[in-house]
Amino acid sequence: MKKIFISTAIDYVNAVPHLGHCFEKIQADVVARYSRLLGREVFFLTGTDENSLKNVRAAKKEGISVRDLVDKNSKRFYELKSILNLSFDDFIKTTEERNVVGVQKLWLACKKDIYIKKYKGLYCVDCEEFYKEEELINGLCPEHKTEPEIIEEENYFFKLSNYQKQLEEIIEKDKIKIIPKGRKNEILSFIKSGLQDFCISRSSKRAQGWGIDVPGDTTQKIWVWFDALSNYINALDYGERNKNFEEWWQKNENKLHCIGKGIIRFHLIYWPVILLSAGLALPNKIFVHGYITVDGQKMSKSLGNVINPFELVKKYGTDAVRYYLLREIPPTEDGDFTYEKFEARYNSDLAGGIGNLVARVLGIAGKTAIKKSKPTEVTSERIKEAKKSYASALEKFKFNEALLAVWNLISYCDKYINDEKLWETKKPEVINDLFCALDEISTLLLPFLPETAEKIKKAVKDKKSEILFPKIIN
Repeated sequence: MKKIFISTAIDYVNAVPHLGHCFEKIQADVVARYSRLLGREVFFLTGTDENSLKNVRAAKKEGISVRDLVDKNSKRFYELKSILNLSFDDFIKTTEERNVVGVQKLWLACKKDIYIKKYKGLYCVDCEEFYKEEELINGLCPEHKTEPEIIEEENYFFKLSNYQKQLEEIIEKDKIKIIPKGRKNEILSFIKSGLQDFCISRSSKRAQGWGIDVPGDTTQKIWVWFDALSNYINALDYGERNKNFEEWWQKNENKLHCIGKGIIRFHLIYWPVILLSAGLALPNKIFVHGYITVDGQKMSKSLGNVINPFELVKKYGTDAVRYYLLREIPPTEDGDFTYEKFEARYNSDLAGGIGNLVARVLGIAGKTAIKKSKPTEVTSERIKEAKKSYASALEKFKFNEALLAVWNLISYCDKYINDEKLWETKKPEVINDLFCALDEISTLLLPFLPETAEKIKKAVKDKKSEILFPKIIN
């Protein structure tokens, strides 16, 4: 497992990013940074989905060209790299030539399973998917709470029904491991209910000329999800089928997709059968997270309840935003965002927790000459326990529990200072223990709060502290 390929879902660019988009990127970034610490070679991919019909409609609403809209908003998604301190290695836009070439190549590779027929169905533009009537809730899309459009036209279809038993076996035997397990049961239930062939194109007229042409048929555009899902291999140069693709996808047994719960059907049903049809390798793990909610509702552009990440970072700082999302929001379930919860967590854990500990230790140690050595047995055991719990949690994508292990070590250090009355005794062996603990804490924090981790390392080295997280006073 020397290599690991990590991807996030790519985002629609009909509007600028909101905090919900950041959650997934930050989770994937922690996995990427942690993997690098373990000595693994990492390829971390993200990007934007630019060929959807909703982008066409958003451009029309703004009175600009679709190209101008996707370029403008895609740039904002790329800017998340700097404001969230993300370490991705590549950023793919589905309008790029490498994606267009790869999508059309993949279509031709699946040609034996593609046929054309007339169809009438209920289509949700926000999902870019057809729904059966019984899947709707009170006649509305279960994901976006909007009324689907009735579409009737001649399109290309994919023979999904041919892969029913094969896909069921793949999921049941964990050939694609799904985290959490409950999502596996959900998908198996859907497969066992009977798979129906699915539509993989739309008319160029309905697409308003935007999208990737079906090879050999300019009257049809390739369905945006067939296009979007293939970004994972197109970023690895599937179109050219070169060494990069072979090493990172075909021969690599450590390929992870990080996705939201609303798109598991696309990633665990459509995507695997497309790969099977084309004779390509499957992903190995799919980690499914929940949603950030606001007052119990999913954060969504269409619902109009979004939190602007650029403003949040400007006010509180990058690491504070990363910490809140990773500590407060359950990794695989929904979690609510409020400014009150954010500020409470900031003051207790960051300003009053790690920030206070660093200030206390260096406030005392800065005046004491010590030679750093191994920690005492008790402190050494505490550090070992923290590292063990931390590693175990991260292997299961339990980011909040990994952070809890770090904060338990921080609490131990605070208690140690108080029990020893260090401000009076200034015992060199206790100060040494605390220095060793801070050094370990900074390493453990590196995947989560990279900027803070580096500041702690520098502070310990220089024996000079700065205020890491100024307390919020309202």
